Amino acid sequence: MRVMVTGGAGYIGSVTTAMLLAAGHEATVLDDLSTGHRDAVPDGARFVEADVRAAGDVLAREPFDAVLHFAARSVVADSVADPAAYWHANVGGTTALLDAVRAHRVPRFVFSSTAAVYGDPAEVPIAETSATQPTNPYGATKLAVDHMIGSHATAYGLAAVSLRYFNVAGAHGDFGERHARETHLVPLVLEVARGLREHIVVHGTDWDTPDGTCVRDYIHVADLARAHVLALDAATPGRHEVCNLGNGVGFSVRDVIETARRVTGREIPERQGPRRAGDPAVLVAAADRAAAFLGWRPEHRDLAGIIADAWAFHRADERTGPAAAVAGTAEAGPEGS
Repeated sequence: MRVMVTGGAGYIGSVTTAMLLAAGHEATVLDDLSTGHRDAVPDGARFVEADVRAAGDVLAREPFDAVLHFAARSVVADSVADPAAYWHANVGGTTALLDAVRAHRVPRFVFSSTAAVYGDPAEVPIAETSATQPTNPYGATKLAVDHMIGSHATAYGLAAVSLRYFNVAGAHGDFGERHARETHLVPLVLEVARGLREHIVVHGTDWDTPDGTCVRDYIHVADLARAHVLALDAATPGRHEVCNLGNGVGFSVRDVIETARRVTGREIPERQGPRRAGDPAVLVAAADRAAAFLGWRPEHRDLAGIIADAWAFHRADERTGPAAAVAGTAEAGPEGS
């Protein structure tokens, strides 16, 4: 297929683009590089530097078989501080993209959604039928887009899939996680291991969990990317499928830190901090629908393996970890997804 990948210069987008090319598809990456990196675009993909609202200009020039939509703002704390920016970028940007998809008759659409749509769940593991009650504007904007895509599938015959990620980590070959301002637990812990930060701060040690720290479901980025490639074939005209993507296994913040110590062989000092408002105690996925609809199951379920892949990338690529983080502290609450 000929596929446009919005946000394909970012972490998950770059890994998925690499897998698309390996599977024999053609890929055009559209990214404004506000958070992505030009050198993260895999060789063999065409690159267009532009905002997602300009996607129509590219779609007008040649036919495409699908759009994979990763481009979005995704830092939970920032969405609370500046919700207007998130509604404008995530909902407004996707509205413009869907208009272009409809105008240029692109038949398939796969969306990067999030477990943040569920908020503080009433039951665990979390199924797609669980109540959606996001606790922050980031999750609310992603849920709004899920609803928008569903209505487009019903009214216009779009073949659409929303993939709701839990916590993504790891690396795939030359492609891994590097943000100017890191907010995710695994790379934060590895920055401490590399000496870029003094210590990790564990937010809350009195949760109702086995070791008192929050529990999250970690999925390897390669497993996540593979699900997107499968979704291209599984997407059905006139239907909007929603699938959770997770391991179905929970690991605590302390599990992550202790595992990172074993993998890296480094001391990773930690300090206790207060709970953060809005952090659920446990988020673990039920991914049965992904197995049934996509034929997908995670292949990298071992936490040590996930962290080892991330560590290899961070060690090999000294671009990771913001320079300003030297001698700083890492905020080790569970990240959003």
